Amino acid sequence: MFPVLLVSVFVFSLGQPASTDTRSQWNGFEKREFVVDGRKAFVVVPERAALGRPWIWRTEFFGHEPQADIALIKKGFHAAYIDVQDLYGAPKALDAMDAFYDQVTRERGLSKKVVLEGFSRGGLYSLNWAARHPERVACIYNDAPVCDFKSWPLGQGAGKASPGDWQKCLKAYGFTQKQALEYDKNPVDNLKPLADAKIPILHVCGDADEVVPFGENTLLMYRRYRQMDGPMEVIAKPGVKHHPHSLKDPKPIVDFILKHAPVTGLEEAPPEKPTAADTGDPEAMRANARLRGSLIPSRRKFAEGKGHVAFLGGSITEMDGYRPIVMEQLRKRYPKTKFTVTNAGVSSTCSTTGAFRLEEDVLAKGPVDLLLVEFAVNDDQDARHAKRECIRGMEGIIRHVRRHNPQADIVMVHFVNEAMLQKLARGEEPLSSGAHEEVAKHYGISSVHVARELNRRIAAKTMDWKEYGGVHPARPGNQMAADLVELVLAQADQTLQGKQLVGDYPMPERLDTGSYERGRFLPNSAATLGEGWELSKPAWPQLKGECRPRFRNLDLLWTETPGAMMTVPFTGKTLGAYVLAGPDAGTLEVSIDAGPFKPVSLKHAYSGGLHYPRTVILAGDLQDAKHTARIRLAPSDKTTAARIVRLAVD
Repeated sequence: MFPVLLVSVFVFSLGQPASTDTRSQWNGFEKREFVVDGRKAFVVVPERAALGRPWIWRTEFFGHEPQADIALIKKGFHAAYIDVQDLYGAPKALDAMDAFYDQVTRERGLSKKVVLEGFSRGGLYSLNWAARHPERVACIYNDAPVCDFKSWPLGQGAGKASPGDWQKCLKAYGFTQKQALEYDKNPVDNLKPLADAKIPILHVCGDADEVVPFGENTLLMYRRYRQMDGPMEVIAKPGVKHHPHSLKDPKPIVDFILKHAPVTGLEEAPPEKPTAADTGDPEAMRANARLRGSLIPSRRKFAEGKGHVAFLGGSITEMDGYRPIVMEQLRKRYPKTKFTVTNAGVSSTCSTTGAFRLEEDVLAKGPVDLLLVEFAVNDDQDARHAKRECIRGMEGIIRHVRRHNPQADIVMVHFVNEAMLQKLARGEEPLSSGAHEEVAKHYGISSVHVARELNRRIAAKTMDWKEYGGVHPARPGNQMAADLVELVLAQADQTLQGKQLVGDYPMPERLDTGSYERGRFLPNSAATLGEGWELSKPAWPQLKGECRPRFRNLDLLWTETPGAMMTVPFTGKTLGAYVLAGPDAGTLEVSIDAGPFKPVSLKHAYSGGLHYPRTVILAGDLQDAKHTARIRLAPSDKTTAARIVRLAVD
């Protein structure tokens, strides 16, 4: 371990320093020293504090390899330290840490959620304090951490014992040798509080560590934590021993922390507006190409020479737009890889339809390694899409894909229409992209915000709506979208600083219990048709309105007879209908389990000249059980029709 105490400091943004603070400099930033319960403590203040005053707490050896801390200070983080050296994460150390936390949050204004950082023996402090107060922790970054004092300093396993430290450890805990050997609250044994709180953890360490052995510390903890569905990432540096700590380029560490303690702005001074000079610049674009996680599973598959890439969305996906450009870029990255490519774009469809057709259109073709999904435009222009529907559809897609392949990588792509662009110009986030981004953050999904990037370039006067190409982007707009995807992949490449452990992605609690995560289509034969209903091809040439070619030769469930009834048995909590809503689209009335009939209108804002493909929810938020639905065309609808492509259930 470290033979001497290295000065430890924390970034901190103080409104007014305490009168007893002693001021000095640390790496060009103001350092303030004070005392908490008789123990020395330090804070380092950024030039401009981030909103919400996030902070990182290095529990030991802060001055050693401080590159990640310095990078965070420059972004407005606070950094802090209290001297609890030679207490090895014992309860008396945690008590002192409690007093320090109370002081800096209540009296000095730091965030109630802290980023913990444990170097070496500091892992005992960070992990033990997090288990005591999981609600106070945003995330944990540990570096070559001790996760079990029986491994170090006792040296019971493969590592080197440190007899002097072991005696200090026994004294700190008040243990006899026998009591220490029987102790079952070391971090590797006490992960449940962290896992229950879904605290994200990153460990960076050498896989040849001779002091704190990788296998009996980080690897053991990783396996146990992931078995509890705890979110944990490991960067294991091949052949590296206990030193050197950290990474020469701390970006993967900083990105991990910013993902879980994001900076949304700085206090006092507003963010600068983009200028014409920054258009197309990767650094300027990075804010709109958000890497979450590392995309390691898909890149491993691609590097092995195979991989399934699927594109799911509306007409922007279906057209030869950004999709072929992305595939061209992937093939340049992996010239020897044989890709299976699925184009599951269907014009006009929204995330609700996407969730129900996912199984047949995508998953039936095999496990997906990389999914690119876009529905922001169609969710926005569908007048019936409240935030709830945006979340239920997109969350359903994410969860269904991850249940099919728990290691599937996903990138969301938020395209734009004029109404969304107008909101962005006013500083507002469109409802659909905002809801989808909420899902992306919750599940750690990378996202590409084409809408914001276009708004940035319009403000910089380096691109306009016409050049972009409109709702269906022209080549410049599609190239911009593909370049943002490429930037996400490029950022992911920078995280590969050593071999990394990869397990199944954790599945957090649902944002909405009604999300369509088990959405599927029923066979049309499942319906029992009463008089007036048919299962056949409608006489399209005789009907007003355009019908797209993909639907013209399909047998549909349809009726033009008011009061015509069909019966559908199904199991699930949601029943929907994927319909073609044309100029004569009417109203269906639905009864569940002999209950009262409730009306559901099929008409869409675009039904006037097109048999518009859309999914309407006929009944939702039911018990997840067997049901029987009766569906009829409203008896009062004398000149209307219902044309159902497929019935859908979740």
